[in-house]
Amino acid sequence: MRTLALAALQTTPVAHDPEASWERFADQVRAVRDTFPHVQLVVVPELLLAAEAPLLRSRAEWMREAAVPVPGPLTDRLAALARETGLWLVPGSVYEQTDDGHVHNTALAVSPEGEIAARYRKVFPWQPYERTRPGGEFVVFDLPGIGRAGLAICYDGSFPETARQLAWLGAEVIIQPTLTTTRDREMELVCARANAWTNQVYVVNVNAADPAGVGQSVIVDPEGTVRQQAGTGEEVLVDVLDLDTVTRVRTYGSAGINRPWAQLARYGDRIELPMYGGTFRPVPERD
Repeated sequence: MRTLALAALQTTPVAHDPEASWERFADQVRAVRDTFPHVQLVVVPELLLAAEAPLLRSRAEWMREAAVPVPGPLTDRLAALARETGLWLVPGSVYEQTDDGHVHNTALAVSPEGEIAARYRKVFPWQPYERTRPGGEFVVFDLPGIGRAGLAICYDGSFPETARQLAWLGAEVIIQPTLTTTRDREMELVCARANAWTNQVYVVNVNAADPAGVGQSVIVDPEGTVRQQAGTGEEVLVDVLDLDTVTRVRTYGSAGINRPWAQLARYGDRIELPMYGGTFRPVPERD
């Protein structure tokens, strides 16, 4: 059995104070290690370490003020914390400053050895409100001995291409840091379940707590069933995901009935996709 024990921290930053937000985050990660020693991975909301403020308190210039290089001093601190705690860290996302002057909304995965295992630049920023530069590729990473995870950020989940591409790249769980302050959260929850069900993968969608966000973080299984859902305040969702369930569900069907992933693999390459100028391609072989 391949299991991933994770803690999804529905928490808040200290608005416009990256140092205080870091200290709070680091203390919470250490508390998870001490309280739940079986946990292997910790994930927090989008832009937590960028100390972004709630929507109506945010400042347009804050994005550039808070932007950091990747790698850089912040990732060095993340690496040290990962080594100290022995945990995988998906520390939400940061405003990443690039050498060409652009700013991306970038999610990271840091291994227990302190290595940057993945860097994902948000492909679908929440336009017109979010002014970060879109990324251009989807990203997965391997958890040795466990399985493969994919990264998505908030509004990415509103585009079915995101989850489909991550699943095609081999992701068995999609980790989706989120920062939603608006009442469309209800539809995000619909999308989380739909993305899990149609691609037969786990989805871990972690939103910020009130007042930074509206909470309601969810963990959804490959059959589209909500395993856990948070309220609106600060909360931690601890779960153990059996990644072999992905194989079982794809082989025998959701609820023992529906096998959309297997059907797509069988003859998807015969279906013309005019929007994309091609067809589905066979799923690549895993290394």
